[in-house]
Amino acid sequence: MKQLAGAENMLTQTLGRLFALSEAYPDLKANQNMMQLSEELTSTENRVAFARQAFNDQVMAYNNKREVFPSNIVAGMFSFQHAALLEIEDPAKREVPKVSFGS
Repeated sequence: MKQLAGAENMLTQTLGRLFALSEAYPDLKANQNMMQLSEELTSTENRVAFARQAFNDQVMAYNNKREVFPSNIVAGMFSFQHAALLEIEDPAKREVPKVSFGS
């Protein structure tokens, strides 16, 4: 989970640098390919956030099921472990990079 969270942090930081670079070059901001790339990156970031939420929902369901009778008996017999949520410690890293192509 920590590796996955680290990879997500790296993606967010890279996107932030890319958007900052695009802000520095006005002709790049006006390029249609750059606008399409920006839209695709924003869409990808939204899909990552959705997948993280879906994963955490399933982890919570698993942990709850593991602790409720009668499934807790089976979980104890087979040593099912508590699953960890995918969390990012720094709230600033959870934010989607701000994009502004306006002047």
